[in-house]
Amino acid sequence: MHIFVTGGSGQTGPAIILELIANGHMVTGLARSDKSLQRVNELGAQTLHGSLDDLEVLAKGARASDGVIHMAFGGDFSDPASMTRRDCAAIDAMGEALTGSGKPLVITSGTLVMTPGKVATEQDAPDPQSLGALRIPGERACLGFTDKGVRSIVLRLAPTVHGPGDVGFIPFLISTARRTGISAYIDDGANRWPAVHRKDAATLYRLAVEKARAGSALHGTGESGITFVTIAHLIGRMLNIRTVSLPANLAVEHFQNAFFAKAFDIDSPVSSVYTRGLLGWDPVYPTLLEDLAEGDYFSPEAVSAFDKAGR
Repeated sequence: MHIFVTGGSGQTGPAIILELIANGHMVTGLARSDKSLQRVNELGAQTLHGSLDDLEVLAKGARASDGVIHMAFGGDFSDPASMTRRDCAAIDAMGEALTGSGKPLVITSGTLVMTPGKVATEQDAPDPQSLGALRIPGERACLGFTDKGVRSIVLRLAPTVHGPGDVGFIPFLISTARRTGISAYIDDGANRWPAVHRKDAATLYRLAVEKARAGSALHGTGESGITFVTIAHLIGRMLNIRTVSLPANLAVEHFQNAFFAKAFDIDSPVSSVYTRGLLGWDPVYPTLLEDLAEGDYFSPEAVSAFDKAGR
């Protein structure tokens, strides 16, 4: 298959491109900048110059492909509604280009769209009041093409997609622990946090574009839910600092970021049993705790990458 990939030069995109190529697929990656163009080419893929705002370019890439994996998401983080509109417009452009073809359109969402406080399954509806609700319109836009002859698939990734070079939630926790001298969890830390290794996620994207059913919602979670206190204790041990329970009313002050403070307090376990059975997906790479203990999260290079990312 010839797969058109958006977000191929981001955090998880390169692993997806490599996974697709290693399994005999051709890849064209959307690239906005010269740096992105070079990165996508180095991975062995062709490139198509443009951004998520270039709807004609997106449509062209989709039409020329045997399927689409849409990873890119971004924009003005101070205006989440604009990010959602941008994502939906991009999905609509690619979906319209694939209409009537029976080709796959795999779009990315997150498990934080699910209702907290219970183990969410793939059959559960996303929660409009959830922390990740800004991704729900994109899910609906994608699945709306199921009745238009598109093999539409929503893939919800765990909030932590871990592996070398991670600059997301876990590096933020580590950076905060270094800055404050304590590794903090909120209240009793019993809230659960799902995770998946980047290479396992890449395998899931490949399986999804190859054979997932039209209208599927998939969960990319290698681990259903790790208690936050467990994560905090391991970070404390690795940094040789105290692990401390933090009252919820002090979380924003401690983390200096309201969104992250809320995320770190949420109980968001997620099942991927249906996804595994449907696609034969079997995560085999290190768990989050193994990655924290043995990976690059505490290396000088990881600190530098996180600082460069401006988090």
